[in-house]
Amino acid sequence: MLNMHISRYVTLHRSLGRKYSEQDRMLRQYAAYAEGFGDRHTQVQRIYDWCHSSSSQYVARRRFDTARNFSLFAHAEDSSHEVPPAGVFGRGKRPRPTPIIIDPDQVRAIMTAALDVPPQGTISPYTYHYLFGLLAATGLRISEALALQCSDLVEDGLIVRNGKFGKQRLIALQPSTRQALEAYLALREKHAARGNDLFVTIRGRAPHKVRAHVVFVRLARLLGYRGPTGTAGMRLHDLRHTFAVRSLESCPPDREAIAHHMAGLSVYLGHVSVANTYWYLEATPVLLRDIAAASEQLYRGEAA
Repeated sequence: MLNMHISRYVTLHRSLGRKYSEQDRMLRQYAAYAEGFGDRHTQVQRIYDWCHSSSSQYVARRRFDTARNFSLFAHAEDSSHEVPPAGVFGRGKRPRPTPIIIDPDQVRAIMTAALDVPPQGTISPYTYHYLFGLLAATGLRISEALALQCSDLVEDGLIVRNGKFGKQRLIALQPSTRQALEAYLALREKHAARGNDLFVTIRGRAPHKVRAHVVFVRLARLLGYRGPTGTAGMRLHDLRHTFAVRSLESCPPDREAIAHHMAGLSVYLGHVSVANTYWYLEATPVLLRDIAAASEQLYRGEAA
């Protein structure tokens, strides 16, 4: 019963362009828990108990918010579904990790180390080498890069078909980036690596994004760029952060130029809103310093 309502709820959100994968998974877990007690409708106490079984306060809050939103949907059709009050498990959001800006030498070292990833003598080490290079050169999300097909490399650049919220875009490539991708395709042919995915392992399919994250972290730790297990440090997504920040640092410290640059960078990165792009200013102290200096100079000029 609950699973039927969840299916309609998830379908509704996906029709609006949302992936809703995590929420779907979480709600199925809730349904399995609740139906184990014979529940046919959402019950406040059952939601509380399910959330209290979480591994952390953050997970409990995510569970609660997800279950409450679903219960509101279900209650609108059938008042037998109970809706818990908002904010029972807190209203805070998980803090966005502070980006780590990766030096070009570090990127090159990680790419070189990737060539030693097992199994040697196969396409896999080259896949991680060129995958990390593409992320650094374009700022693509890892999910976007792994969803690329061989046919997505076209004369005008790369067609990104699996962007956030299903958005598609075409990104231009530097000649060196195109040459690198063509070299990787030649290596694929040499190793008889088949499959439609652009980046493939020995199985002929793209590696799972979790595997790509694990390989990157292990290499960063091996090279001394990240501390021991359990400590924060350089992440795969920092390649995207680094691309955005370096792009902003190259922008003249002029308000109008920055506004135009932000708009273009937002489209290039596939952001839903330009506000998401402005977040990178927090990680760009050089640009912030220049903006502050220019603003102070403007203020002094007007005051005079």
